[in-house]
Amino acid sequence: MKKFRKVLDGLTTSSPGGTIGSPSCGSAAGTPTAGPTPREIDIQETLVSENFQLCKTVRHGFPYQSTALAFDPVQKILAIGSRSGGVRILGRPGVDCYCQHESGSAVLQLQFLINEGALVTACADDTLHLWNLRQRRPAVLHSLKFNRERITFCHLPFQSKWLYVGTERGNTHIVNIESFVLSGYIIMWNKAIELSTKTHPGPVVHLSDSPKDEGKLLIGFESGTIVQWDLRSKKADFRIYYDEAIHSVSWHHEGKQFMCSHSDGSLTLWNLRNTSKPFQVTFPHGKIQKDGRKESCKPILKVEYKTSRNSEPFVIFSGGLSYDKAGRRPTLTIMHGKAITVLEMDYPIVEFMALCETPYNNEIQEPYAVVVLLEKDLIVVDLTQSNFPVFENPYPMDIHESPVTCTAYFVDCPPDIIPVLYSIGAKHKKTGYSQKEWPISGGTWTIGSHTYPEIIITGHADGSIKFWDASAVTLQMLYKLKTSKVFEKPKPGEGRGAEMVEEDPFAVQMVSWCPQSRIFCVVGISAHVILYRFSRFDANTQIVSLEVRLQCESEDVITPSENENNPCFSEPSSHSPQPHYQHPSSPSSGTPEGVKEGIPYLKVKDRVVRVPPGYQAELVIQLLWADGEPPQQITSLDVNSAYGLLAFGNCNGLVVVDYLQKTILLCMSTLDLYGAADPYQRLTRSPRRNRQSTSGLIELSDNQQSVDMEKSKSPTSDHVNGHCTSPTSQPCSAGKPRVPVGPEGPRLARRGPGRPPFRKAQSAACMEISLPVSHTEENRENSFSRSRSSSVSSIDRDTKEAITTLQFGESYVRKSDILPTPCLWVGTSLGVVLLIPMSIPTDEEERMEELVTVGPCGAVLMLKGSVLRFGFLDCMGAFIQSPYEVWRDLNAPEDPDRPRRRKLVHFSPSSSQDAYGEGHLAVLCSERQAKVFLMPSQSCLFVHNITESSFVLRADVVSVCNSICLACFCANGHIMMLRYMC
Repeated sequence: MKKFRKVLDGLTTSSPGGTIGSPSCGSAAGTPTAGPTPREIDIQETLVSENFQLCKTVRHGFPYQSTALAFDPVQKILAIGSRSGGVRILGRPGVDCYCQHESGSAVLQLQFLINEGALVTACADDTLHLWNLRQRRPAVLHSLKFNRERITFCHLPFQSKWLYVGTERGNTHIVNIESFVLSGYIIMWNKAIELSTKTHPGPVVHLSDSPKDEGKLLIGFESGTIVQWDLRSKKADFRIYYDEAIHSVSWHHEGKQFMCSHSDGSLTLWNLRNTSKPFQVTFPHGKIQKDGRKESCKPILKVEYKTSRNSEPFVIFSGGLSYDKAGRRPTLTIMHGKAITVLEMDYPIVEFMALCETPYNNEIQEPYAVVVLLEKDLIVVDLTQSNFPVFENPYPMDIHESPVTCTAYFVDCPPDIIPVLYSIGAKHKKTGYSQKEWPISGGTWTIGSHTYPEIIITGHADGSIKFWDASAVTLQMLYKLKTSKVFEKPKPGEGRGAEMVEEDPFAVQMVSWCPQSRIFCVVGISAHVILYRFSRFDANTQIVSLEVRLQCESEDVITPSENENNPCFSEPSSHSPQPHYQHPSSPSSGTPEGVKEGIPYLKVKDRVVRVPPGYQAELVIQLLWADGEPPQQITSLDVNSAYGLLAFGNCNGLVVVDYLQKTILLCMSTLDLYGAADPYQRLTRSPRRNRQSTSGLIELSDNQQSVDMEKSKSPTSDHVNGHCTSPTSQPCSAGKPRVPVGPEGPRLARRGPGRPPFRKAQSAACMEISLPVSHTEENRENSFSRSRSSSVSSIDRDTKEAITTLQFGESYVRKSDILPTPCLWVGTSLGVVLLIPMSIPTDEEERMEELVTVGPCGAVLMLKGSVLRFGFLDCMGAFIQSPYEVWRDLNAPEDPDRPRRRKLVHFSPSSSQDAYGEGHLAVLCSERQAKVFLMPSQSCLFVHNITESSFVLRADVVSVCNSICLACFCANGHIMMLRYMC
């Protein structure tokens, strides 16, 4: 995992003075540039670099490359070791601790000092560590390094002060657990075996004390030799020589028998009265062949022999299956009397351990559960029920149950939202789990006094969405939503199913959530938007579907031509996408293959459906095929509950939808949004030039890259896995069908699970252009590397300008505005910010009847780099929150005393401006630049070039120590925090 380095740059170093910053006169990287303010604005800033520290607080998810397992049967806590030197300690839900060895060496084995709050770890660098778990942050008390021998096995008897350590040379060392030093007592391998034996017995693979006498130590060697060593008399009581390699040994509690597992898939039972041969030999999974011989089986890697007071003993082992079938799943076998139960696992078994009622090995064990550590999961099996059900795991062991495709983080949520989501989610839990309580129940969990509601939302490749409570140490799943239930199940080879070009058509690309109103929007990879409302009651509902044609004609896409002195524009109507209203059950859904006009990827359910409590789908908006070309993926989304509007955009244009009236208010290409205020002169292109330029921009497979794109990469491009990518621009084609020709074409068209989210050879500044034939390769490179904030005369750009960010809010659209009005802030991949005013009826009845008017005629602001984020502050530096509607349950029973009316909460920019007059500050952040504008004068108060060597991936305006700052995460792993500069 890439390490994050703390970089706190861009702190205030200057005061107002000089000239107003402009897009083309920014300072060097990391150097702030200040300009004069039209009025005196004095913001008391308290942030300094000492307020910031990057530190690890908690680690969620399954331990990567787990290697070892241990359990304290008294404290009931579990420890998991990993290959990277990490140790995860788990107790009851909420008790979760992560420790890390400084050496980073793999953890080979773990041993609890039972009921003492300590843990011994044996690492691959042949070092033993003693951890103190009693303090708040576990720490290493002692370490012991073996220089000449490699550690292979450790054993610490219950309530013993001696730790037995076996090595690869076959020797056994004894460590005093209190002083953590070698005792000097060594059981040499040549003393343990008979002197007449000339062959080396191999590494020590097992050590255990006899249940009858703790002074007797059983030593198992890899070759098949077993020795019981008398620690007092310093000699062997007996020696066993078996011709099959040993993997593990397990005692009967009476100390008269023990069981071994072998490499040939057999189990041998030995009686101490006669050690010349095994008392019993079984091949649990070995069938007798026609010639009377046993079929060969895989090794049994571990066996546990546990007794029960009221039933037959349990024999639990991993492996041992026959070789007759390839591709079998890993299995855990439970033999209870004559019954044999084989449990198939999804991943290879790393380790397992039976949980017993007593920690003493000379008492009846009474096993009640088995913990199975898999490569990517943790399973606990209930042994008290005959069908051996598994416990429902309360830890979020596998966040990528389906690969995570998007995430969103929300802090300071309404305090009632987490209990509500948890109560709804608890009703939908899976059946078939054990009804008993989770057996790993140790530790104490208390919520700290400074915790606040935090929620993480993850979208997944299968279309599911999970809400996680991140307020405490553990990540607790609250609620799961399946977006695929909105659509009919695609049938392969029939109708729309034949047109599906994505192996995960429901994969979630982005989400927008308003915790106050509980309105939730989801964008899917199949170019669809789903709007959900939350309700605590089930309901019968019919989902409304809107279908939109948002596709530019290929011949209407314009770029600069050779004649830069004669600009001309196409008529706006010729390339403006138009909304297309069509019910999903329209006959066009059965369009034959090859004529994919006016259809979406998925078919929305057009019947009344019963929906359970929780998030219930209300509206689905889908982009349609147009001109034989699939719809471009959606690149930006925002929803506002106070306005009742949602907006989304892609590289073709912008759509604004009134979800209260279920109508489309605006569907327009990006170029049309400018009107006469377009800052760039875009000239018509000739068809020939179009064909020439598009030939160099193609979709890339994993083994293919365009040479032209490599030569013409821009400063904002970065190379990830051989592809030229940008964090903010979604791929878009030049107007021709973007599905490559050939059998792999459909799968290359759009991303599947586990693939990088940006695969196409195109970035926000690395776009298709049209160049004169006489231009050289050097000129081509220069044209691509031109600053996005350069002259507004002719520049080399494609008008496939993606909408990269959207935000509703109250602001001043024009310089002459006196009062703030509802508007939509639009940011594009070319660094342009547009303000689109809206007229929204204020009366609730009028709002449901009269149309909202939207007109793109507002201000145009400029930045360098693709626009990522907007933030709004009042003139005292306080954050201005977007207006929202207070949540109301539309499915709740009618109450005549309390009519359900909309309750809106507004945060006017002028509410606290008595001393400063009306106005507010707009913080704009792009891939490379941050600017602060004063509205409504649109004066640029500050410009800061964030980076020249990399680009910003994510940015947000956040509150730290009661002050506001801009947080930026860059592609080079740096995190930068910038405060307002004035």
